[in-house]
Amino acid sequence: MNNKFQKRKNFLVCVDSDGCAMDTMNIKHERYFGPLIIEVFNIKDKERFLKYWNQINLYSRTRGINRFKGLVMGLKNAIQNGEEIGNIDNLIKWSETTKELSNLSIEKEIEKTPTDDLKKALEWSKKVNVGIEELVGVDKPFEKVRESLEKIHQFADIAIVSSANSEAVLSEWERHKLLPYVDVFYGQEAGTKAACIEQLKKYGYNNDEIVMIGDAPGDLDAAQKNNVLYYPILFGKEKFSWERFINEALDKFMSKNYIGQYQDKMIKEFNDLLDA
Repeated sequence: MNNKFQKRKNFLVCVDSDGCAMDTMNIKHERYFGPLIIEVFNIKDKERFLKYWNQINLYSRTRGINRFKGLVMGLKNAIQNGEEIGNIDNLIKWSETTKELSNLSIEKEIEKTPTDDLKKALEWSKKVNVGIEELVGVDKPFEKVRESLEKIHQFADIAIVSSANSEAVLSEWERHKLLPYVDVFYGQEAGTKAACIEQLKKYGYNNDEIVMIGDAPGDLDAAQKNNVLYYPILFGKEKFSWERFINEALDKFMSKNYIGQYQDKMIKEFNDLLDA
């Protein structure tokens, strides 16, 4: 991977990490994200909270939402269900106004406004990161990801575009020997996925020469905001999705026949699954 990125090929493939390339999304939410909110914010009705948390983060149109945005949604729902977790106004305000949804950003906010909700949000996020480090040996790429990246890299530059913690993503990709196929990396600290794709466009790719591969509506939204292409990795059908990309979609992308009827079909499949 080259942090001093230079365009080498005429096409660019942007790839999300958690839930798209790496089979880490479900276990992170089920083992760490949700349970640690219960611990830090002292949620009483654990079962109801975890059901809601997994629904918004894994199985609906908010799948893949940034951890802090998801935290606010989860806490708001808990309050509506009668949980006494205290005032979260400062956390809400920060999440809606900050330019960077990261630990570093919330630490700076705490220096200005040291309220309990912000401090607990940071404590939770740090505990999540520690927990994720425990997944070494458990995390793995989905089937066909390595083969897909190897083939794609013959024809296109590859960028990781992820909203996950940068250290965790790089550790996972390095551990599973995927980084040799990556030319540039944008993680949580680089800004929104839309902003990252906008930055990548400046290297001289046309809109129909960039495709975002992702598993969540945020990936689709980032692509559409930049008028570039989108290919979905369908949750529960990850192996099939990667095989279809290298056996079918990649050729359409390279021949500039992807946009239109084919992409519309892919996006409809994606939306239908999230609405099911």
